[in-house]
Amino acid sequence: MKERLQKILARSGYGSRRDCEQFISAGRVRVNGKVAQLGDQAAPLTDRISLDGRAVSSPQAPVYVLLHKPRNVLSAVSTHDGRKTVRDLIPIPEAIYPVGRLDFDSEGLLLLTNDGELANRLTHPRYEHDKEYRVLVARHPDDEQLRNWRRGIVLEDGFHTAPLQVRVDGFSGKGAWLRVVMREGHKRQIREMGRQTGLPVVRIVRVRMGTLQLGSLKSGQWRYLTQQELEALKGLVKTGGQK
Repeated sequence: MKERLQKILARSGYGSRRDCEQFISAGRVRVNGKVAQLGDQAAPLTDRISLDGRAVSSPQAPVYVLLHKPRNVLSAVSTHDGRKTVRDLIPIPEAIYPVGRLDFDSEGLLLLTNDGELANRLTHPRYEHDKEYRVLVARHPDDEQLRNWRRGIVLEDGFHTAPLQVRVDGFSGKGAWLRVVMREGHKRQIREMGRQTGLPVVRIVRVRMGTLQLGSLKSGQWRYLTQQELEALKGLVKTGGQK
């Protein structure tokens, strides 16, 4: 039976469905020797499908890994500059990919999987899944600074941040820990918001994504999702992100 190419690639562990659509649009995918077009379909058991000249493997059994990403590690499976990636931290044979990203200098919860459909639903903006962070800022915030975060601000690149939840979670010397819950992920958004409101960000730790909790997992440690966690996560994506 034929199905869309991006779905076959995603189920085979080559990234999220959106990643796979980009592979097709870039002319990197062939079916029976012919360059594929976005919207093409194929039969995974009978058609010859290749990506960058290499045969696409058969769909893998789904794997779900929860990692506590350390600082100064890339949220990627490979790099050309020798920096360590999250894939270097997880010694398993299956091809898995990070769901969304954490900045190089941020840390905390990161999900990696070969389930492209789930990855797509967790990262697509229209599903609006909560992401929760503990953020250490260099100063004690005042009420006006917190109000600016809550109602949204315009960043230097013109992006207007959506309203979010923020509260003081404790103090650390001259600094303060904030608890931030948001549903978008503009590049370096939290750090830019801090810079523009006079609250330089020292550290960012993601502690929750949707129903997944970082819990007691230490920096650099990883584990497989439990069946209960997986069922809760799949239930979340079916309801469109409402917790």
